[in-house]
Amino acid sequence: MTSTTPSPLLSLPDAVAGNGIDAPVAAHYGSFNVEQRSLEAGEGFVDLSHHDVLRITGPDRLTWLHALTTQYFLDLAPNVETQGLILSPQGHVEHEFRGVDDGESFTAWTEPGTAAALIEYLERMKFMTRVEITDETAEHALTWRPATGYRLVPRDQLEAYAAAAGPAAGTWAFEALRIARGEPRFGLDTDHRSIPNEMGWIGPAVHLDKGCYRGQETVARVHTLGRPPRRLTLLHLDGSENRLPEIGADVVLGEKVVGYVGTSARHHELGPIALAVIKRNIPTDAALLTDGIDAAQEIVVDPEVGLHFRPRL
Repeated sequence: MTSTTPSPLLSLPDAVAGNGIDAPVAAHYGSFNVEQRSLEAGEGFVDLSHHDVLRITGPDRLTWLHALTTQYFLDLAPNVETQGLILSPQGHVEHEFRGVDDGESFTAWTEPGTAAALIEYLERMKFMTRVEITDETAEHALTWRPATGYRLVPRDQLEAYAAAAGPAAGTWAFEALRIARGEPRFGLDTDHRSIPNEMGWIGPAVHLDKGCYRGQETVARVHTLGRPPRRLTLLHLDGSENRLPEIGADVVLGEKVVGYVGTSARHHELGPIALAVIKRNIPTDAALLTDGIDAAQEIVVDPEVGLHFRPRL
C-alpha cells in the first residue's frame, strides 16, 4: 500500500473521504463537531493510515540519528515517542518525523508522500554506519487515540483495531484540535524558509544541549539572540464568510503581505481557525486579512525567543 491508497475504513458507516493530502482517509463520519467532543472527552480514535512509515535497524541507529538530527537520541528509552528534524546547512527544516524505538529498531512516521525523500537522504548519510533503512508504509498503519497518542498497528489488522477502538473520528476533528493546540504540520504550515525557532519546535523537536548537527548554528544563534524573523500564530477567522482560506494564501496587513496561512479548520468552540506564519514584528493586536477573510491573532510562538505557547482549547 502507498500513502495514496484509500483506507479500508472509508467503508465504515457515514464515512466521507477527505481532500488534498488527507484524501485517502475519512474527513468525518457524519459529524465532525460530535467527533471533536468525543476526542476531547478521551474517546475514540483517528485513522491516519495514509501517513508514511519507515524503519531504521542496526546497532548504530541511535548514535547515527543523534548525529544527523536536531533531537537527542543517545540512550533513548524503548517505546518513548520522540520528534526530530533534519535541517539544511542554513537551518531550514528539510525533513520532520516522529517515532519510537523498541530496543532493536527505530520506527518513524512522516507526512504522506515524504518518506521517499527522507529515506533517500538517510541512505546517502550511511557511509560505514551499521544501519538499514526500509519503507514500512505497506506494513504499518498510523492511528491516534486521546489516551495513548500515536500508535502504529499492522496494516492488515487496521479494521479489527478500529472495531475495538471506536468510535471513529475523522481528520477534520483531529485537525481542528491540533490547530487549536498550535502544532504545525510539516509541508503544510511550513515553507522552504522555515526554521525550528519560528514553528515552536525548540524543545519538542530540537534539543538545545546536544552535539553538533547540520544547521545548528542558525538555531543556536536565533535562540541566543532572540527575534526569529517570523512567528507561528493562531488566527481566529471571521465565520460569516462560511469558508476557510486556501493553504498558502497571503496574510495581509493593509496593502502589505506579511505572511501566509497554512492549515485551517472549524473548531467546535473557537469557530473557524487557522495557523499562519507572519513577520515577527507585526503587532499581535493587528487585524489581518487572508484570502478575503478577516482574522485576529492569538500568540502561539513567542516572537522574541521562539518558544511555544500553548493556546487555549
